[in-house]
Amino acid sequence: MATLIDARRDQAIWRDYLELTKPKVVVLMLITSLVGMFLATRAGVPWAVLIFGNLGIALCAGGAAAVNHVVDRRIDAVMARTHKRPMAEGRVSPVAALAFALFLAVAGLALLLAFTNPLAAWLTLASLLGYAVIYTGFLKRATPQNIVIGGLAGAAPPLLGWVAVTGHVSAEPLLLVLIIFAWTPPHFWALAIHRKEEYAKADIPMLPVTHGEHYTKVHILLYTFALLAVSLMPYVIHMSGLLYLACALVLGARFLQWAWVLYRGSQPHAAINTFKYSIGYLFVLFIALLVDHYLLLNL
Repeated sequence: MATLIDARRDQAIWRDYLELTKPKVVVLMLITSLVGMFLATRAGVPWAVLIFGNLGIALCAGGAAAVNHVVDRRIDAVMARTHKRPMAEGRVSPVAALAFALFLAVAGLALLLAFTNPLAAWLTLASLLGYAVIYTGFLKRATPQNIVIGGLAGAAPPLLGWVAVTGHVSAEPLLLVLIIFAWTPPHFWALAIHRKEEYAKADIPMLPVTHGEHYTKVHILLYTFALLAVSLMPYVIHMSGLLYLACALVLGARFLQWAWVLYRGSQPHAAINTFKYSIGYLFVLFIALLVDHYLLLNL
Protein backbone atom coordinates (compact mmCIF):
# COMPACT_ATOMS: atom_id res chain seq x y z
CA MET A 1 0.00 0.00 0.00
CA ALA A 2 2.80 2.44 0.89
CA THR A 3 4.52 1.72 -2.44
CA LEU A 4 1.28 2.38 -4.31
CA ILE A 5 0.76 5.70 -2.53
CA ASP A 6 4.35 6.76 -3.23
CA ALA A 7 3.87 5.91 -6.91
CA ARG A 8 0.70 7.99 -7.05
CA ARG A 9 2.49 10.93 -5.43
CA ASP A 10 5.21 10.71 -8.06
CA GLN A 11 2.47 10.98 -10.68
CA ALA A 12 0.98 14.18 -9.25
CA ILE A 13 0.50 16.72 -12.04
CA TRP A 14 -0.62 20.31 -12.22
CA ARG A 15 -4.26 19.23 -12.54
CA ASP A 16 -4.06 17.66 -9.09
CA TYR A 17 -2.86 20.92 -7.57
CA LEU A 18 -5.52 22.82 -9.49
CA GLU A 19 -8.15 20.47 -8.08
CA LEU A 20 -6.91 21.23 -4.57
CA THR A 21 -8.04 24.84 -5.06
CA LYS A 22 -11.67 23.82 -5.83
CA PRO A 23 -11.71 25.97 -9.00
CA LYS A 24 -15.48 25.78 -9.58
CA VAL A 25 -16.15 27.13 -6.10
CA VAL A 26 -13.51 29.84 -6.54
CA VAL A 27 -15.07 30.94 -9.84
CA LEU A 28 -18.46 31.42 -8.15
CA MET A 29 -16.75 33.36 -5.35
CA LEU A 30 -14.98 35.57 -7.89
CA ILE A 31 -18.26 36.40 -9.59
CA THR A 32 -19.64 37.72 -6.31
CA SER A 33 -16.35 39.52 -5.63
CA LEU A 34 -16.49 41.18 -9.05
CA VAL A 35 -20.05 42.28 -8.44
CA GLY A 36 -19.00 43.76 -5.11
CA MET A 37 -16.23 45.71 -6.85
CA PHE A 38 -18.44 47.14 -9.59
CA LEU A 39 -21.26 48.01 -7.21
CA ALA A 40 -18.83 49.94 -5.00
CA THR A 41 -18.22 52.70 -7.52
CA ARG A 42 -20.02 54.80 -10.08
CA ALA A 43 -16.81 55.10 -12.04
CA GLY A 44 -14.85 52.22 -13.46
CA VAL A 45 -12.87 49.92 -11.22
CA PRO A 46 -9.11 50.62 -11.59
CA TRP A 47 -7.57 47.89 -13.72
CA ALA A 48 -4.92 47.00 -11.13
CA VAL A 49 -7.55 46.51 -8.42
CA LEU A 50 -9.78 44.58 -10.81
CA ILE A 51 -7.08 42.15 -11.93
CA PHE A 52 -4.78 41.82 -8.96
CA GLY A 53 -7.47 42.29 -6.33
CA ASN A 54 -9.51 39.39 -7.68
CA LEU A 55 -6.37 37.34 -8.26
CA GLY A 56 -5.37 37.88 -4.64
CA ILE A 57 -8.84 36.86 -3.40
CA ALA A 58 -8.77 33.80 -5.68
CA LEU A 59 -5.34 32.71 -4.48
CA CYS A 60 -6.36 33.00 -0.84
CA ALA A 61 -9.59 31.09 -1.51
CA GLY A 62 -7.59 28.41 -3.30
CA GLY A 63 -5.19 28.18 -0.37
CA ALA A 64 -8.08 27.73 2.06
CA ALA A 65 -9.54 25.03 -0.20
CA ALA A 66 -6.22 23.18 -0.26
CA VAL A 67 -6.16 23.15 3.55
CA ASN A 68 -9.70 21.76 3.45
CA HIS A 69 -8.46 18.91 1.22
CA VAL A 70 -5.69 18.10 3.71
CA VAL A 71 -7.91 18.12 6.81
CA ASP A 72 -10.73 16.18 5.09
CA ARG A 73 -8.59 13.63 3.24
CA ARG A 74 -9.76 10.67 5.36
CA ILE A 75 -13.39 11.75 5.08
CA ASP A 76 -13.06 12.27 1.33
CA ALA A 77 -11.68 8.75 0.92
CA VAL A 78 -14.93 7.16 2.14
CA MET A 79 -17.37 9.38 0.23
CA ALA A 80 -18.35 8.58 -3.36
CA ARG A 81 -18.44 12.27 -4.30
CA THR A 82 -14.87 12.94 -3.16
CA HIS A 83 -12.95 9.64 -3.09
CA LYS A 84 -11.04 10.49 -6.28
CA ARG A 85 -9.67 13.79 -4.96
CA PRO A 86 -5.86 14.10 -5.06
CA MET A 87 -5.44 13.86 -1.30
CA ALA A 88 -7.90 10.99 -0.91
CA GLU A 89 -6.07 8.92 -3.52
CA GLY A 90 -2.63 9.90 -2.24
CA ARG A 91 -1.53 11.66 -5.43
CA VAL A 92 -0.43 14.70 -3.39
CA SER A 93 1.15 14.41 0.05
CA PRO A 94 -0.18 16.43 3.01
CA VAL A 95 3.14 18.28 3.31
CA ALA A 96 3.13 19.24 -0.37
CA ALA A 97 -0.51 20.34 -0.19
CA LEU A 98 0.06 22.50 2.90
CA ALA A 99 3.16 24.07 1.31
CA PHE A 100 1.07 24.80 -1.78
CA ALA A 101 -1.70 26.31 0.38
CA LEU A 102 0.80 28.50 2.23
CA PHE A 103 2.29 29.71 -1.06
CA LEU A 104 -1.14 30.60 -2.44
CA ALA A 105 -2.19 32.41 0.73
CA VAL A 106 1.02 34.43 1.02
CA ALA A 107 0.97 35.33 -2.68
CA GLY A 108 -2.68 36.35 -2.49
CA LEU A 109 -2.20 38.53 0.58
CA ALA A 110 0.88 40.13 -0.97
CA LEU A 111 -1.12 41.07 -4.08
CA LEU A 112 -3.93 42.52 -1.99
CA LEU A 113 -1.52 44.58 0.11
CA ALA A 114 0.32 45.82 -2.97
CA PHE A 115 -2.62 46.63 -5.24
CA THR A 116 -5.65 47.24 -3.00
CA ASN A 117 -5.51 48.22 0.68
CA PRO A 118 -4.67 46.68 4.08
CA LEU A 119 -8.31 46.32 5.15
CA ALA A 120 -9.10 44.18 2.10
CA ALA A 121 -6.05 42.02 2.82
CA TRP A 122 -6.88 41.49 6.51
CA LEU A 123 -10.54 40.75 5.82
CA THR A 124 -9.45 38.20 3.21
CA LEU A 125 -7.08 36.64 5.73
CA ALA A 126 -9.91 36.46 8.27
CA SER A 127 -12.12 34.75 5.69
CA LEU A 128 -9.34 32.29 4.85
CA LEU A 129 -8.82 31.40 8.51
CA GLY A 130 -12.56 31.20 9.09
CA TYR A 131 -12.98 28.57 6.39
CA ALA A 132 -9.71 26.66 6.67
CA VAL A 133 -9.34 26.64 10.46
CA ILE A 134 -12.64 27.40 12.22
CA TYR A 135 -15.03 25.65 9.82
CA THR A 136 -12.90 22.85 8.38
CA GLY A 137 -10.83 22.16 11.47
CA PHE A 138 -13.54 22.47 14.11
CA LEU A 139 -17.15 23.31 13.20
CA LYS A 140 -17.60 20.69 10.48
CA ARG A 141 -17.11 17.88 12.99
CA ALA A 142 -18.53 19.61 16.06
CA THR A 143 -22.11 20.65 15.29
CA PRO A 144 -24.94 20.09 12.78
CA GLN A 145 -25.09 23.88 12.53
CA ASN A 146 -21.63 23.83 10.93
CA ILE A 147 -22.91 25.20 7.63
CA VAL A 148 -24.86 28.02 9.27
CA ILE A 149 -21.99 29.23 11.46
CA GLY A 150 -19.20 28.54 8.99
CA GLY A 151 -21.14 30.02 6.08
CA LEU A 152 -20.00 33.52 7.00
CA ALA A 153 -16.50 32.85 5.65
CA GLY A 154 -17.89 31.71 2.30
CA ALA A 155 -20.19 34.74 2.17
CA ALA A 156 -17.34 37.26 2.37
CA PRO A 157 -16.25 37.71 -1.31
CA PRO A 158 -18.65 40.57 -2.25
CA LEU A 159 -17.50 42.43 0.87
CA LEU A 160 -13.87 41.76 -0.05
CA GLY A 161 -14.44 43.08 -3.56
CA TRP A 162 -16.21 46.19 -2.27
CA VAL A 163 -13.50 46.95 0.31
CA ALA A 164 -10.75 46.36 -2.27
CA VAL A 165 -12.18 49.32 -4.20
CA THR A 166 -13.34 51.64 -1.43
CA GLY A 167 -11.08 50.79 1.52
CA HIS A 168 -13.99 50.77 3.97
CA VAL A 169 -16.97 48.67 5.05
CA SER A 170 -20.53 49.94 4.53
CA ALA A 171 -24.09 48.62 4.71
CA GLU A 172 -24.41 47.64 1.04
CA PRO A 173 -21.70 44.96 0.90
CA LEU A 174 -22.82 43.61 4.27
CA LEU A 175 -26.26 43.09 2.71
CA LEU A 176 -24.63 41.12 -0.10
CA VAL A 177 -22.88 39.01 2.54
CA LEU A 178 -26.24 38.44 4.23
CA ILE A 179 -27.75 37.17 0.96
CA ILE A 180 -25.03 34.54 0.56
CA PHE A 181 -25.21 33.74 4.27
CA ALA A 182 -28.95 32.99 3.96
CA TRP A 183 -28.36 31.04 0.72
CA THR A 184 -25.72 28.73 2.19
CA PRO A 185 -27.87 26.46 4.44
CA PRO A 186 -30.50 25.46 1.84
CA HIS A 187 -27.73 25.05 -0.73
CA PHE A 188 -25.59 22.68 1.37
CA TRP A 189 -28.40 20.94 3.26
CA ALA A 190 -29.98 19.88 -0.03
CA LEU A 191 -26.66 18.23 -0.95
CA ALA A 192 -26.41 16.76 2.56
CA ILE A 193 -29.79 15.05 2.13
CA HIS A 194 -28.65 13.62 -1.19
CA ARG A 195 -25.41 12.37 0.40
CA LYS A 196 -26.85 11.53 3.82
CA GLU A 197 -25.50 7.97 3.99
CA GLU A 198 -22.02 9.07 3.00
CA TYR A 199 -21.91 11.79 5.66
CA ALA A 200 -23.11 9.27 8.23
CA LYS A 201 -20.42 6.81 7.15
CA ALA A 202 -17.80 9.54 7.46
CA ASP A 203 -19.17 10.48 10.92
CA ILE A 204 -19.87 14.09 9.93
CA PRO A 205 -22.80 15.56 11.93
CA MET A 206 -24.68 17.11 9.03
CA LEU A 207 -28.26 18.06 9.86
CA PRO A 208 -29.95 15.17 7.97
CA VAL A 209 -27.71 12.72 9.83
CA THR A 210 -28.30 14.10 13.32
CA HIS A 211 -31.91 15.31 13.06
CA GLY A 212 -33.39 13.44 10.11
CA GLU A 213 -34.48 14.41 6.62
CA HIS A 214 -37.88 15.87 7.55
CA TYR A 215 -36.35 18.26 10.06
CA THR A 216 -33.76 19.31 7.47
CA LYS A 217 -36.39 19.83 4.76
CA VAL A 218 -38.39 22.10 7.09
CA HIS A 219 -35.29 24.18 7.74
CA ILE A 220 -34.43 24.34 4.04
CA LEU A 221 -37.92 25.71 3.39
CA LEU A 222 -37.65 28.26 6.22
CA TYR A 223 -34.22 29.45 5.13
CA THR A 224 -35.44 29.76 1.54
CA PHE A 225 -38.24 32.06 2.70
CA ALA A 226 -35.63 34.07 4.62
CA LEU A 227 -33.42 34.19 1.54
CA LEU A 228 -36.27 35.54 -0.59
CA ALA A 229 -36.91 38.30 1.96
CA VAL A 230 -33.23 39.21 2.25
CA SER A 231 -32.76 39.18 -1.53
CA LEU A 232 -35.38 41.94 -1.86
CA MET A 233 -33.51 44.27 0.49
CA PRO A 234 -31.23 45.81 -2.19
CA TYR A 235 -34.38 47.19 -3.83
CA VAL A 236 -35.84 48.30 -0.49
CA ILE A 237 -32.75 50.38 0.36
CA HIS A 238 -32.59 51.78 -3.22
CA MET A 239 -29.39 49.91 -3.98
CA SER A 240 -31.05 48.43 -7.06
CA GLY A 241 -34.03 48.98 -9.32
CA LEU A 242 -36.98 47.19 -10.87
CA LEU A 243 -34.92 44.86 -13.06
CA TYR A 244 -33.20 43.35 -10.05
CA LEU A 245 -36.47 43.22 -8.11
CA ALA A 246 -38.16 41.25 -10.88
CA CYS A 247 -35.22 38.84 -11.15
CA ALA A 248 -35.05 38.37 -7.36
CA LEU A 249 -38.78 37.59 -7.20
CA VAL A 250 -38.71 35.12 -10.08
CA LEU A 251 -35.53 33.40 -8.94
CA GLY A 252 -36.69 33.30 -5.33
CA ALA A 253 -40.10 31.92 -6.26
CA ARG A 254 -38.44 29.12 -8.23
CA PHE A 255 -36.13 28.36 -5.30
CA LEU A 256 -39.16 28.19 -3.02
CA GLN A 257 -40.84 25.85 -5.47
CA TRP A 258 -37.86 23.50 -5.35
CA ALA A 259 -37.75 23.72 -1.54
CA TRP A 260 -41.47 22.86 -1.41
CA VAL A 261 -41.03 19.93 -3.80
CA LEU A 262 -38.19 18.68 -1.62
CA TYR A 263 -40.29 19.11 1.52
CA ARG A 264 -43.26 17.22 0.05
CA GLY A 265 -41.07 14.46 -1.38
CA SER A 266 -43.14 14.52 -4.55
CA GLN A 267 -40.28 14.11 -7.03
CA PRO A 268 -37.31 11.74 -7.18
CA HIS A 269 -33.88 13.39 -6.99
CA ALA A 270 -35.43 16.59 -5.59
CA ALA A 271 -32.52 17.13 -3.20
CA ILE A 272 -29.77 17.12 -5.82
CA ASN A 273 -31.94 19.16 -8.21
CA THR A 274 -32.49 21.76 -5.48
CA PHE A 275 -28.74 21.86 -4.88
CA LYS A 276 -28.02 22.34 -8.59
CA TYR A 277 -30.65 25.07 -8.92
CA SER A 278 -29.18 26.92 -5.93
CA ILE A 279 -25.86 27.33 -7.75
CA GLY A 280 -27.50 28.88 -10.81
CA TYR A 281 -29.71 30.98 -8.55
CA LEU A 282 -26.79 32.74 -6.87
CA PHE A 283 -24.96 33.28 -10.16
CA VAL A 284 -27.96 34.82 -11.95
CA LEU A 285 -29.03 36.88 -8.92
CA PHE A 286 -25.66 38.62 -8.66
CA ILE A 287 -25.43 39.15 -12.42
CA ALA A 288 -28.89 40.75 -12.29
CA LEU A 289 -27.70 43.01 -9.48
CA LEU A 290 -24.72 44.09 -11.58
CA VAL A 291 -26.74 44.69 -14.77
CA ASP A 292 -29.35 46.65 -12.82
CA HIS A 293 -26.60 48.79 -11.25
CA TYR A 294 -25.31 49.96 -14.64
CA LEU A 295 -28.83 50.33 -16.00
CA LEU A 296 -29.61 52.75 -13.16
CA LEU A 297 -26.40 54.68 -13.85
CA ASN A 298 -27.42 55.18 -17.47
CA LEU A 299 -30.96 56.39 -16.71
